[in-house]
Amino acid sequence: MPPGLVAGGFCFWLFLRSMPPENDPGLPDAPAPADEPTRVPLKIEDWLTVLIMAALALITFANVLVRYFTDSSFAWTEEFSVFLMILLAMVAGSAAVARDRHIRIEYFSEAGSMARRRRLAQFGALMVALLFFLIAALSLRVVWDDFRFEETSPGIGVPQWWYSIWLPIVCTAIGLRAVGLFIRRGRTVQE
Repeated sequence: MPPGLVAGGFCFWLFLRSMPPENDPGLPDAPAPADEPTRVPLKIEDWLTVLIMAALALITFANVLVRYFTDSSFAWTEEFSVFLMILLAMVAGSAAVARDRHIRIEYFSEAGSMARRRRLAQFGALMVALLFFLIAALSLRVVWDDFRFEETSPGIGVPQWWYSIWLPIVCTAIGLRAVGLFIRRGRTVQE
């Protein structure tokens, strides 16, 4: 058997083992936790996710139809699909930060008193905010260079800044969501 097939099968087996049984009577049917109230509605990220996924599906479906019936393809679909997937990951990252669902090491985040956990949550939100504000600031230079040197995309030749302008915008949104989380966790600590 090829090593890649064995590794893929092992990963799939681990994935299946990590899923809880669907109809286990020992597991309570807990509803999904409700979102915390935020000043800027979380539906923005939810709807952007839906729209980006719909655009990806339509682009891919149109390309499949064109390839099937004409033996050629739309040249722009791959480049645009990659851009949309990156944008989707960043929008989903913004939603994850706002909902406090980002990756953490549970050994540290779930240990200790409630005040310690809340302070760690605040520290994590502060670090996320600093990181994404830094990325936003540094990526502004990339956008400026793309614009100034009239860089074009490799696939279809549109100005590269059409794609790169979204990096500082979405990074700023993620940073602001992290600041909002920091403030909400601070209010929780004082109560």
